[in-house]
Amino acid sequence: MTLSVQFTTMAVMVLSGIYLGLAQDTFRRFSVHWKNRTVISYLLEIGFWLLQTLIVFYFLFLVNSGEIRLYIFLACLLGFSFYQALLKTVYRNVLEGVISVLRTIFRFIKQVYLIFIVTPLKWIFFLLSGIIVFIINLVVKLLAIILKIILFPFLMIGRILKPLIPENFIKFFHKLHPIYSTIRNILKKGLEYATFKRR
Repeated sequence: MTLSVQFTTMAVMVLSGIYLGLAQDTFRRFSVHWKNRTVISYLLEIGFWLLQTLIVFYFLFLVNSGEIRLYIFLACLLGFSFYQALLKTVYRNVLEGVISVLRTIFRFIKQVYLIFIVTPLKWIFFLLSGIIVFIINLVVKLLAIILKIILFPFLMIGRILKPLIPENFIKFFHKLHPIYSTIRNILKKGLEYATFKRR
């Protein structure tokens, strides 16, 4: 390994140590969201450090083909210590600022989404449902009127012929009356329910 490669390796490892400090503080900042979930917390912790190990080794592989020496660990520790001593507070403040800005942007996007998409769709749904219920009510009333017009002559004929109808036949129709009343009440309650939901 040449001197220039060794120098480059040390510089990369120092930067890798700084990167590990940045990554650790970023991970710790967001770990509060799953700290009460023990299994997930352990899995994420293990996955995080495995990923950082792979990233640092990848950087090492790029500069010296992955050769590991003692000074590599010392250089990485030097970079991590440099971050802890001088950059930690600054980075945390910057991180909190970025999170605050992102939260503000997210709230703005959410409000825009609610105002321009959710609310209009809600009003369109209520309008369409109101129109549909109105049409159903109108059709039911028209059918009731038409049915009364159609049945009127038969009712008049029935009243005229009632004295001539056998008693057993009249009793049979009286037995069917509860069934008719039940069907009528079900339809009436369904119509009232549809009207109530529209309101």
